Amino acid sequence: MHLPDKTTHRRALLRLAGPNYAGLMSGVVTGIIDVAWVARLGAGAAAAVAVATNIENLLLGVILAVSGGLTIVVSGRVGKGDAAGARRAVRAGWLLFAAITPIVAGGSFLLRTPIARLFLDDAGAVRLAVAYLAISLPAVVVFYGQWLLDGLFAGHGDTRTPMRLALLANGIVLVADPVLIYGLAGFPKLGVAGAALATAGGRLVAFVVGLVLARRFTRGRVAESVRGDVRAILRVGGPVSGDFLVRMAGALGLVAVVGRFGVVAVAGYGIGMKALYVATMAFYAIRNAATIHTPRTLAAIDATNAGEKETVEAEIRRATLRVALIAGVVAAVVFAAGSGWILRAFTGDPAVIDAGSAFLRCVGPYLVGLSGVVAFGGLLMGAGRGTLMFGVTVGGVAGQLGLAWLLSSAFGLTGVWAAMGVAALGQLAVLLYAVRPKPRLRLRPATAADAWR
Repeated sequence: MHLPDKTTHRRALLRLAGPNYAGLMSGVVTGIIDVAWVARLGAGAAAAVAVATNIENLLLGVILAVSGGLTIVVSGRVGKGDAAGARRAVRAGWLLFAAITPIVAGGSFLLRTPIARLFLDDAGAVRLAVAYLAISLPAVVVFYGQWLLDGLFAGHGDTRTPMRLALLANGIVLVADPVLIYGLAGFPKLGVAGAALATAGGRLVAFVVGLVLARRFTRGRVAESVRGDVRAILRVGGPVSGDFLVRMAGALGLVAVVGRFGVVAVAGYGIGMKALYVATMAFYAIRNAATIHTPRTLAAIDATNAGEKETVEAEIRRATLRVALIAGVVAAVVFAAGSGWILRAFTGDPAVIDAGSAFLRCVGPYLVGLSGVVAFGGLLMGAGRGTLMFGVTVGGVAGQLGLAWLLSSAFGLTGVWAAMGVAALGQLAVLLYAVRPKPRLRLRPATAADAWR
C-alpha cells in the first residue's frame, strides 16, 4: 500500500474539519446571539442561561458514548468495505439511544431545581435557570437524536449533511429567539424560557429532516444480532464520553469557583466562554476530523503490517497537532487583542465587561494547551487509545479545580484563569511525552562496539 504523505493527511483533516466547523459554529453563533438577547434582561438572566447551557453540555457527554462510538465503528467498517457491518452498527446505535435517552431526560428534569441551586446562590437567577431547564431538559430527546445522526453521517465520511442540518436548526433559532424572548409579532414575552423554546423548536425541525436523509445508510435488512455491535460502540465510545463528561464536570466546577465572586463574575465568565466557542469549536472540528480519518486510514492497512500502521499513525499525529496549535495561537492573540470589544458586543454593564475582558486577556495559555489536547483526543480515540486520553483528562481537570481553588484565594479571579492555563498546558505536555517515539530494545549487542556503548 502506498503511504500517504503528511500533506495528504493535512488536506484530509482540513476537508473533514471545514464542514464540521461550519456546523459547530452555526450553533455557537446562535448561542452567542442567544446570550446577547438574554444578557439584556440583566446579569441574573445571563448567569442563569450560562449555568443551564453548561448543564446541557454535561448531559451531552452521555450520548457521546453512542455518537462517538458509532462514528469510530462505522468509519472503520466503511474503510474495510464492510457495508453490512456498518448497518448493524447503526441499528445498535439507535437501540442504545432508546435505552439511554428516557433515563437522562426524565431524571434530570425531576432534579432541575436542586441542580440549579448547586451553581447559583441568587434566588432570582435560580428561578430563571429552572425556567430554562424545564423546557431544555425534556428536549434532550431531540438533542440526543441529533447527535446520533451526526455520528452516523460522520462515520460514513459525510460532514456536510450535519453542517446543513445545524444551519437549518440554528437559522430557525435566530428568528425565533427575539420573538419568543421579547414577545414580538403578537407572541407572549417568555424571557429565558423563550430562548429555551426557540432552541428546542429549531432542533426538532432539523432532527426530522435528518431522519429522512439518513435512510440511505440504513437500507437493507439486518438479520444478525447486534449485541456485539453494542459492545463495540460502547467500548470505543466510552472514553469519548468519559473524556467529555469529565471536562464538562470540570467546567461546572469552575463555575462554582467563579461563583464565589458573585453573579457579575459568573456573567462575565459565561459570556467570555461563549465567545471562546468560536475558537474551541475549531479545536473540536479538528478533533472530529481526526476521529474519522484515523480509523478509516488505519483500517485500510493490512492488519499484519504493524510497522506501517505505526508510521501512518505518527504522520496523522504530527499533521493534527500542527493544524491544532496554529489555531490555538491565532485564537489566543485575537481574544487578547479584542477582549473589551467582544464583551461590549454582549452587554453594556461595566462590571460584567471588566470581569469578562480580564478573563479573555488571560486565557491565551489555556487556548494553546487546549487546542493540542482536544485534537490529540480525536487521534487517540480513533486509533483505539482512548483510555490514555481519558486518564490524562481526569488528572488535568482534577488538578485544574484544585489549583483554581487555591490560587483564587490568593489572587482572586486571575488565579482561576492562571489555573486553567497551567492545567491545559500540563495535559498537553503529558500527552506529548506519552506518545513520543520509543526506541526499540535489543536483546543482545550486534557488535563489540555496541556492547561497549
